[in-house]
Amino acid sequence: MRQHKSAILALVITAALAGCSPAEQAGQGQQQPPQEVGIMTVQSQPLTLTTELPGRVQAFLEAQIRPQVSGVLLKRLFTEGGNVDAGQSLYQIDPAPYEAALASAEASLAKANADARSTELTYKRYQKLVKTNYVSQQDLDQAEATYKQALASIKEAEAQVKTAKINLNYTDVKSPISGRIGISAVTAGALVTANQTQELVRVQQLDPIYVDLTQSSAAIQALRTKMAQGNLKQSEGAEVSVTLEDGSTYPIKGKIEYSEVYVNESTGSVTLRAVIPNPDGTLLPGMYVRAEVSTGEDSNAILVPQKGVSRDAKGNASVMVVSSDNKVEVRPVTTGEAVGNQWRITSGLKVGDKVILDGLQKVRPGAPVTTVDASKQQ
Repeated sequence: MRQHKSAILALVITAALAGCSPAEQAGQGQQQPPQEVGIMTVQSQPLTLTTELPGRVQAFLEAQIRPQVSGVLLKRLFTEGGNVDAGQSLYQIDPAPYEAALASAEASLAKANADARSTELTYKRYQKLVKTNYVSQQDLDQAEATYKQALASIKEAEAQVKTAKINLNYTDVKSPISGRIGISAVTAGALVTANQTQELVRVQQLDPIYVDLTQSSAAIQALRTKMAQGNLKQSEGAEVSVTLEDGSTYPIKGKIEYSEVYVNESTGSVTLRAVIPNPDGTLLPGMYVRAEVSTGEDSNAILVPQKGVSRDAKGNASVMVVSSDNKVEVRPVTTGEAVGNQWRITSGLKVGDKVILDGLQKVRPGAPVTTVDASKQQ
């Protein structure tokens, strides 16, 4: 009975094997064909590195107009919000008291000149008479002293006249610079005092204009370290491109003029000052902007599209490359700045490496692949 069951089982197995085609039997022992992936061949290129910094717009020149003499303001001589030239009259302070002071000083000068003339004649006459003993030497000395005092009085009177003229000129309040003038803080009839705390008005030169940017001291130190190691070189004439508050790009580029020599203790940052042409007055003092600043040049930069770089849970970056025997390898890399939709690779890749960009989800390390050029599609 057992022999009969064994024979039946053998016949069933034989029939099952006979039902498989020869191609299916052969396929059970073969591997799948290599997967096709899109790759880019790593190349180096010169690259100007940039960083985006926050900043505030500041006037190139600013004059806070205050009176230098006291008096009643007779009239305002400018249009608020308009442009004024250097030396243009802005206000007129009542000149009458200062005209009277000038007249008094000129009279004092005339009197001093007359007194000096009189004492001069006396002194010269005594010089002749002392030889004939009609006057004593003491009288001559006294005449000389009186004459010299009269000469000193002339100089004092001349200084008073000069001061009176200066004060009279100060009644005509003028702009020391050319620029755009703001809103007047006083009106005609107001009493103003010399060197008062409150400014009368403010004049600002807006073309060109400053943009003060802040950058952390740590970032500046890291940049200097890279330059010292030869990884980067100083960018000539660092250019600045400004983005306005509404996200639009200001059409004219400027340049960094200088940076502060100390670090702000409260913020740990350093101020960089850029000069930007502003012919249309688009940039106004106090505006918040963001600026893209050239920080250095990498003469052999390696760029890889961001989609070709993956990161693990700790943020470590890696790429998949195709080895010389057309197999997939995982290559750890170090990324630098983002340049558009690409990462600048600072270590881990060399010129000639083949980085996989397309088909990453279909391959595993060690798998054989065939390649097509995908770099032209990026």
